[in-house]
Amino acid sequence: MALTFQFLLTGSSLVLLCFSFWFSSWNTRIDGPTMTMFEDWMSEHGRAYANAKEKQQRYEIFKNNVKYIEGFNKVGGRSYSLGVNQFSDLTNEEFTNRYAVGTAEQDIPTDIETAPVDSEYENAAVRATVDWRTEGAVTEVKDQLGCGCCWAFSTVATVESIYKIKKGLLKSLSEQEVLDCSNGGDCTGGSRYEAFDFIVANEGLTTEANYPYTASKGVCDQTKLPDHAAYITGYRMVTENNEAELMKAVNDQPVAVAVNARPWQHYTGGIFDKDCSPDVTHAVVVVGYGEESGKKYWILKNSYGPKWGESGYMRIEKDVAAKEGLCGIATAPLYPYI
Repeated sequence: MALTFQFLLTGSSLVLLCFSFWFSSWNTRIDGPTMTMFEDWMSEHGRAYANAKEKQQRYEIFKNNVKYIEGFNKVGGRSYSLGVNQFSDLTNEEFTNRYAVGTAEQDIPTDIETAPVDSEYENAAVRATVDWRTEGAVTEVKDQLGCGCCWAFSTVATVESIYKIKKGLLKSLSEQEVLDCSNGGDCTGGSRYEAFDFIVANEGLTTEANYPYTASKGVCDQTKLPDHAAYITGYRMVTENNEAELMKAVNDQPVAVAVNARPWQHYTGGIFDKDCSPDVTHAVVVVGYGEESGKKYWILKNSYGPKWGESGYMRIEKDVAAKEGLCGIATAPLYPYI
């Protein structure tokens, strides 16, 4: 009797095991193309997970994101498209918490110079289109990686550009020096104002090669501070909530802006025009503006690396009804001067 019962139990276990194997195989066949895409994506982005459970969790998120992206792109009449990128295994909440929380500028300093007072750009003839990349005044797209110090990247990029425009030399400068040595912030966020204050007080910055980026806040290397590859003498804020004034400033040079990047996770190209609140969470650089098929846009240099967006750049709708501009782009633009 005991032998019979054990045989029946073992038989049941075998049945369950076979059913489990069949179900797993069936599920794999159903998800096969997406799983293959996920495996290829992991290889492309060098992604590895701690265990099979975490991999399965990330796969489910990836699968949901792919479904959303494909559904979005199937709708006609869009001015921009979405796609799979390095953020495709993250929920939007995770993306926001890691990559769109880089600014902590709740209070604008009261003593900052504001354009157009004593502004260099006020009397300049404003061009219909501008792209500072084509004028050789923008360095390569950089990647902040897992550190939320976009505030440093945005600030440094404008210093690189104005030094090229005024002095004729384009140099890749050190975000790490700003991250380590200023009071601007850390990898959880920071202030462009404090970053600019540091660069002015230090009378310049060293090169990226001399003080390389590590994607973490470290102890300031005091020996690098006197090694100035470029400098600025001050900075100003463009008149708040005024895209026309922002256009005048960008006509003369790239400008650091704070934006709401929460909806940008899957952006891959085109003119982004989704309704987007002015609750700023990220810092980027406006390097130009233009128009396509009657739709005006700003050209933004991001710090998510060249695999995001349009080779690291984004076009976002210009001259919208909201006074802050789309995604708050006109909330508090800053630019340095020499």
